[in-house]
Amino acid sequence: MIEIGKINTLKVVKFVDFGAYLDGQEEGEILIPKRYIPENLDVDDEIAVFIYTDSEDRIIATTEMPFARVGDFAFLKVVSVNKVGAFLDWGLTKDLLVPFNEQKQTLEKDKSYIVKVFLDQLTNRVAATTKIDKYLNVEPAIYEPDDEVNILIHSQTELGYKAIVDNKFWGVLYENEVFRTLKRGQMLKAFIKKVRDDGKIDLTLEKPGFEKIDDLTEKIIEKLKANKGFLSVTDKSSPETIYGLFGTSKKTFKKAVGALYKKHIVEISDDGLKLL
Repeated sequence: MIEIGKINTLKVVKFVDFGAYLDGQEEGEILIPKRYIPENLDVDDEIAVFIYTDSEDRIIATTEMPFARVGDFAFLKVVSVNKVGAFLDWGLTKDLLVPFNEQKQTLEKDKSYIVKVFLDQLTNRVAATTKIDKYLNVEPAIYEPDDEVNILIHSQTELGYKAIVDNKFWGVLYENEVFRTLKRGQMLKAFIKKVRDDGKIDLTLEKPGFEKIDDLTEKIIEKLKANKGFLSVTDKSSPETIYGLFGTSKKTFKKAVGALYKKHIVEISDDGLKLL
């Protein structure tokens, strides 16, 4: 069964002057226009294509890959607005529609918004919505502390940053644990700190436990070697300085330096670190 709005691997049935037809199973033969056909493609070969509907609601295939697929959240720019709704640039020739009834607030041209890409079951059209809350936290979040997840930064709040976790849940990065500026729409790897009773998730950008320390100790040694065995950074340095050098918090940096000191790899002085 093919999935509209997603990547499908389909077999070539035949070639015509304007493209090729692929085996769309219960949907019949699906056209892939000539401009999207790679060289050396033959009948019975399989090809990975994105399936969506064209302006006449015909199911069509393309080797262009969109910025987001059905089920994804994405930060997309409005390229035009008309009487039907707003249209977003999502990386394909045909822009992605956000109908007026799917707009939480009126969308404006040249501005970017976080949207959920979905399949309209009545029309088989791929569309988007800014009414995203109804798609989040609809099932229990089953994570363990330290699990790695993908996040999309939604907004900055008094607590820190609100983020969408794995396209399914709301999560929070607390301000006192983030040592760099994050941007709305930014996609990152993060780690689970805790799943709260209300289903929301506390996140951290740093790797947990010994794995985090091991990665950082290697980075510290590399930096020392690149700077003739000395770095003028200590536990008195500002969190911003430490993050700028090593991409980590001051607390984690101190633990890593302590581990290197115990192994007699570095010497700690008031001026900085020296590689032994």
